[in-house]
Amino acid sequence: MVEAYVQPGNHGIRYEDFEALHRSLNDAFFGMTDDVQVVDEQQREESDLCEAFKVFDEDGDGYISARELQAVLGKLGLQEGREMDRVEMMISSVDQNNDGRVDFFEFKDMMRSVIVPSS
Repeated sequence: MVEAYVQPGNHGIRYEDFEALHRSLNDAFFGMTDDVQVVDEQQREESDLCEAFKVFDEDGDGYISARELQAVLGKLGLQEGREMDRVEMMISSVDQNNDGRVDFFEFKDMMRSVIVPSS
């Protein structure tokens, strides 16, 4: 099987060829496919977003209120956190269901619109 990965004119296997062989064996024995890697990446992204949301959701109720956002912005030393009107505008710009708070799905939508996924 290794010989199939040795390029013509070479006397051995190059690192790139070894990687291809390794991926092939991994796929054959463990069923790893690109689809699984995509799912893993999506799960990692979801987990990262969840952790970021928890930073703002200080009381753990599943929502980011204007008061919670103001507290976090203040801790970060951002001037926007000093003015409740600006904080409330930030909340309303993300608040899709107009309940005055940001839930995880609204937060996720907002973050995905500003974060470019790495590939």
